[in-house]
Amino acid sequence: MHPSILPLPRAFYSRDPRRVARELMGKVLVRQPRPRLTARIVEVEAYLGSSDPAAHSAAGKTPRNAVLFGPPGYAYIYFIYGNHYCLNVSCEPDGQAGGVLFRALEPLTGIEAMARARNIEIHSSKDLPKLTSGPGRLAEAFDITRTRDNGVDLTDPTSILWIGDDGYRARRIRTSPRIGITKAADRPLRYFLDGNPFVSGRKTT
Repeated sequence: MHPSILPLPRAFYSRDPRRVARELMGKVLVRQPRPRLTARIVEVEAYLGSSDPAAHSAAGKTPRNAVLFGPPGYAYIYFIYGNHYCLNVSCEPDGQAGGVLFRALEPLTGIEAMARARNIEIHSSKDLPKLTSGPGRLAEAFDITRTRDNGVDLTDPTSILWIGDDGYRARRIRTSPRIGITKAADRPLRYFLDGNPFVSGRKTT
């Protein structure tokens, strides 16, 4: 475990996804062991379980979405549009569904490896958002797949994928309606760092 990044405890995720989503702003996603990738979380969306028509868990527990109904703090990965994966973390106590979708990250370390994974070239800082701005892009940059990462414990610093706190304190956290959905589309459940260039949708309120 990197001494400056401390894993978030399971209790952090055993709460309402709205609280988890807001407090995930500024935390760090880690992929290991080699190459070690780290990136700051700058945009997420909360999904509220059975009470949320847009949530994968709204229709009940299935083999596909079982992670969302299990203990909090685990990776839930799904494949969308036939071409990319999306990373989520399970929230709420065991047996109660809820989750947070990761929409954008700000790369910290391992940028060259992320670029190779995305098959793009970085010529200047203006190209960096191409790496991790958007749920599909960040999953590709971190080489996230359902086969390998679904069900991974994101609270365990020995996991191949985990989330930690490096002491950064996020400011100017904003909310907006979620992006790219049709059900419950007006709920202000998207959280992002206002003005951050890596945010995938509207960057200001």
